[in-house]
Amino acid sequence: MEREIRITNDGSKTLYIKDLNENYHSHHGALQEAEHVFIKNGLNLIYDSEINILELGFGTGLNVLVSINEYLKTDKNHTVNYFTLEKYPVSADEISQLAYDTLFINDNVAEMYQKIHAAEWEKPTEIIKGFTLTKFQCDFFDLESIKLPQINLVYFDCFGARVQPDLWEKPLFELVSDKMSTGGLLTTYSSKGSVRRILEELNFRVEKKQGPPGKREMINAVKF
Repeated sequence: MEREIRITNDGSKTLYIKDLNENYHSHHGALQEAEHVFIKNGLNLIYDSEINILELGFGTGLNVLVSINEYLKTDKNHTVNYFTLEKYPVSADEISQLAYDTLFINDNVAEMYQKIHAAEWEKPTEIIKGFTLTKFQCDFFDLESIKLPQINLVYFDCFGARVQPDLWEKPLFELVSDKMSTGGLLTTYSSKGSVRRILEELNFRVEKKQGPPGKREMINAVKF
């Protein structure tokens, strides 16, 4: 897939896929979207001593980076195991051009940014003490065969239903649900009615939340 770097409205960059006419992040602000959907309405709502995160998908690694940045702000009385899936990894040159490490104040972010992308696939890597990343290079539907601990937080960050409708239908949500613990939270930028109905059918309590800049609503869903 041919991709190009674009600057979003908050000054952070994203990738644009020409063939799909699709951005990896909101053009209103890549960083703002990640922090709003996956930190404010995701990580910050989980209080377990061990947080197991499942992300679909890894993409540019921005969601991992904002999660680590948030972890560094805490008293670190918990651990994070972060599992992420990606079928089409971005290149080292694209990672360098995106320059996400420059968006954060912490002096160690550049080193962590490199470590995130240098981590071997299918191999747990401790990015910082207490935060371990495992990347899987695979199709999302291969999730069924991946052995994971009980997941208590899901970052559902697939490409939009306009370009990949199968990722927003019941079969994939069933696979994700099977990996989640009771009380686990799924957060996504989407607010589609069909997604809400699927999640409710799968015994999730669905709540519409205020969306990130440029989007009116998003979804939080808790598994019961």
